[in-house]
Amino acid sequence: MKQYDVVIIGAGAAGLMCAAQAGKRGRNVLVVDNGKKPGRKILISGGGRCNFTNYDVSAANFVCRNKHFPKSALAQYSQWDFFSMVNEYGIAWEEREHGQLFCIDSAKDIVEMLLKECDLPTVEQRYRCDVHDIEKTEDGFTLKLDTDTVSCQSLVVATGGLSMPKLGATPFGYQIAEQFGLARIPTTAGLVPFTLHDKDKAAFADLSGIAIPVTITTESGVLFKENLLFTHRGLSGPVVLQVSSYWTPGEKVEVNLLPDLDVVETINAMRDKHPAQSLKNSLARLLPKRLVEAMIERGDIQDKPLKQLNPKDITALGDYLHQWHIAPNGTEGYRTAEVTLGGVDTDELSSKTMETKKVPGLYFVGEVMDVSGWLGGYNFQWAWSSGWVAGQHV
Repeated sequence: MKQYDVVIIGAGAAGLMCAAQAGKRGRNVLVVDNGKKPGRKILISGGGRCNFTNYDVSAANFVCRNKHFPKSALAQYSQWDFFSMVNEYGIAWEEREHGQLFCIDSAKDIVEMLLKECDLPTVEQRYRCDVHDIEKTEDGFTLKLDTDTVSCQSLVVATGGLSMPKLGATPFGYQIAEQFGLARIPTTAGLVPFTLHDKDKAAFADLSGIAIPVTITTESGVLFKENLLFTHRGLSGPVVLQVSSYWTPGEKVEVNLLPDLDVVETINAMRDKHPAQSLKNSLARLLPKRLVEAMIERGDIQDKPLKQLNPKDITALGDYLHQWHIAPNGTEGYRTAEVTLGGVDTDELSSKTMETKKVPGLYFVGEVMDVSGWLGGYNFQWAWSSGWVAGQHV
């Protein structure tokens, strides 16, 4: 039976970062993954360009039942630390809106950088490798890897969540947590498009491809401002993905379709200047024409000449456009979700080391735990930070 200091299950962002750090400390490390190559989620992220971190990162950018948990890891290994590594390897990058940092060439640059970091005599990697029968021993753990059995002092679970099963996502990390008696926060899809009820879906399906800047507010008061995209299944775009992580099934969301102007003031000015102009044509100057037509067809807006609108009508129109309420039917689920909400309860883990409090030598890093970032590079930063921190202690 071959012995290692550390076995890491999962060769994604967090697992590779942890392996590199442990290897640099001279630890004898084995990374195993059920896929045929490392960093599968990295490679497809950001349209193949990988939004690898963000200029502005704090614990406020994460969804976690214990909102203070991410603070220690983010402080120990910040976005600036990862940014320095990217620059050190000469990877070309660009800043996009909201401080998002992307590779200019390819997400492959990030994976190759991590593999070079892991290119150490003490780090071994095995792919297309299934893990069976994990057991706790007096000195650590034993694991069956296909037909082999290996032992280790420290075991790191970096298996990710349930999002994007086509990339090999499985509940294996949660099963390990359950095996060792660790609590788990129920999981749901996050950063995911909304689906609509049949009536709304039929009304807006023809708008597929139209995007507009809006604000969306949940019933709990969480607000995001970005583009909303109509799809043939429902609603998507950055603002919907963001707010989906805070949405509870059955709730409505409030959409401000014109967040940058006062509808009442604008319509009054239009009426004064062009009293005979129809409301439909007036609104088509503010919103996509097809969206205006869909709202008229639904009966939400009544088309008439502007001169026929009284102050009460205009106030009601302003309320409707600034506070459009719609109840999603659900989400598209893990199939298209960028992240999994919930996971291993962070109360079970040390925020300083990622080691479990109940089982010495057992660590969890990355998405498998109840820490989920916003859209914009935050989930990768959590992978880098949590993986780095665990790598200092395994």
